[in-house]
Amino acid sequence: MSSKRLKGLVCAVVVLVTTWIMLAAPVFALDYNRESLVGADFSGKDLTDSEFTKANMRESNLSHANLKGVRFFATNLERANLEGANLSFSTLDSARLTRANLKNANLEGAFASNAKFEQAIIDGADFTDVELRPDVQKLLCEVAKGTNPVTGRETRETLYCD
Repeated sequence: MSSKRLKGLVCAVVVLVTTWIMLAAPVFALDYNRESLVGADFSGKDLTDSEFTKANMRESNLSHANLKGVRFFATNLERANLEGANLSFSTLDSARLTRANLKNANLEGAFASNAKFEQAIIDGADFTDVELRPDVQKLLCEVAKGTNPVTGRETRETLYCD
């Protein structure tokens, strides 16, 4: 093989490897603590392990976002769209999810002690292993219905409704 052809082949491999690294690079967690993000659009984004502590995210769009391990401690998510979002292992402690859309969301393993879910839409949401106060669990059981399309679990069963 000629040296010119070998250089061309090496260049092609370098370009391929560089492109692969850029596409396969891990997502870095972002810090949005105490930010005003009213009406922000994070739909479909990968925000794994990001921080939104005490942020104002009222009416934000987080539909179909990967929010695995995200910290929403004391975050205002009132009327936020979380439809189809992956909230597994996230922290929702003291978060306000009043009138939020959690349709088909996966909250498996989330910590939601003291979270407010009044008038939230939870059709098809998966609450497997979610830590909730008993009064909040009772409130959610009153409106729970549907099956999560990703996990295949019924919302009422994941909430241990009677």
